[in-house]
Amino acid sequence: MKRIMVNELSNHINEKAQIKGWVHRIRKLKSITFIILRDRTGLVQCVVNNEEINAGEIKLESVVYIIGTVLESKNNLNPFEVSVEKINIINSSLEELPIEINKENLEVNLDTMLNNRMLSLRHEKVNSIFKIQNIIVEGFREFLNQENFTEISTPKLVEGGAEGGTEVFKVQYFEKQAYLAQSPQFYKQMMVGAGFERVYEVGHVYRAEEHNTNRHLNEYISMDLEIGFIEGVEEIMSLEEKLLKYILKKVTEEGENYLDILKAEVPSIKNKIPRIKFSEAIEILKKEYNKTGLDGDMDPEGEKLIYKYAKEKLGCDFIFLTHYPRKKRPMYTMPCGNEETHSFDLLFRGIEITTGGQRIHEYSMLIENMRYKGLNPENYESYTSNFKYGMPPHGGLAIGLERITFKLLGFENVREASLIPRDRTRLMP
Repeated sequence: MKRIMVNELSNHINEKAQIKGWVHRIRKLKSITFIILRDRTGLVQCVVNNEEINAGEIKLESVVYIIGTVLESKNNLNPFEVSVEKINIINSSLEELPIEINKENLEVNLDTMLNNRMLSLRHEKVNSIFKIQNIIVEGFREFLNQENFTEISTPKLVEGGAEGGTEVFKVQYFEKQAYLAQSPQFYKQMMVGAGFERVYEVGHVYRAEEHNTNRHLNEYISMDLEIGFIEGVEEIMSLEEKLLKYILKKVTEEGENYLDILKAEVPSIKNKIPRIKFSEAIEILKKEYNKTGLDGDMDPEGEKLIYKYAKEKLGCDFIFLTHYPRKKRPMYTMPCGNEETHSFDLLFRGIEITTGGQRIHEYSMLIENMRYKGLNPENYESYTSNFKYGMPPHGGLAIGLERITFKLLGFENVREASLIPRDRTRLMP
């Protein structure tokens, strides 16, 4: 007999069906036992006649298969239930559960949840997080495919860091020293120059940052894109604006059930996302909130206050900060005068989720900017040599998948939106 998924049972009223899944809840009465079975599509109530079937050995979270008749019935889960004729234990749960999966909320702290990650993922709310995240990634790919982008997959073992600095993980690569990739940045630019013009990647990146905060991960998923033949950085921001509108619409339409489970509210972008210069944002923080002491970058408090300003004064959950100082941006960033750059960050509900901008496409300017940043161009020859053979004006961006997910769903810690987090102290599971 073919397995029927829970969400298909309504098509089999008064028919015999086989279902398989986990025992989510058990309630034993004198003459009958109610078993709530869970599969990847939902929950269903199954009714066992105690005189005919012994359900006494069945434990929570055991994997079972059930054969029974689907009958109309009013219960809290569905307008139907399964009258059990046969139940077999495929694999019994052997120990007492360290966390309770069958409660409406997973009433454990974050460390306990992550220490029992595979079990916590069975919980409806936790599972729903990653259903939403999957829709976000699908939306990213769909939109860019429609815009004639090509998906690429770039190496994660590299000879040097794309972002400069010391925040790289060292790896012994046979007789050589290698590093885990901080970003696919160099490869994205190379692919633009290789004639693809428009490329994107969804992949893991690694940052050896000492931070151990609610907003940092040392391994995360970056949604990157790069586009050639741009007129300027405004084109990149406009592209992201359209991309986000597409993703949010898709999440709202296809993730309605998961959003309801998580009680999450998806923002809409009705008009153009506000765009203000970084220097103007510094002045706003001084004037509106008496916030000072920022030197070329925005700290977490500053990001939250600028979001408050954007929400209250401009009516938007998003805000672009543009023209970041040259001294704070990577060497491939296109300068704007002597002090600023054609670059931006996108803040969403008080946290940076995107960094992007126009890149330098002329070889001599790139070499000059490397020296300005204190870097030796000879160490980057496999990258810079590509700019000798005709590189178009280009730019791009990177969106942190876990960051956009955790702010979209209203969480306090980015680890909740990471399937299997890697932070300053966590290497398990």
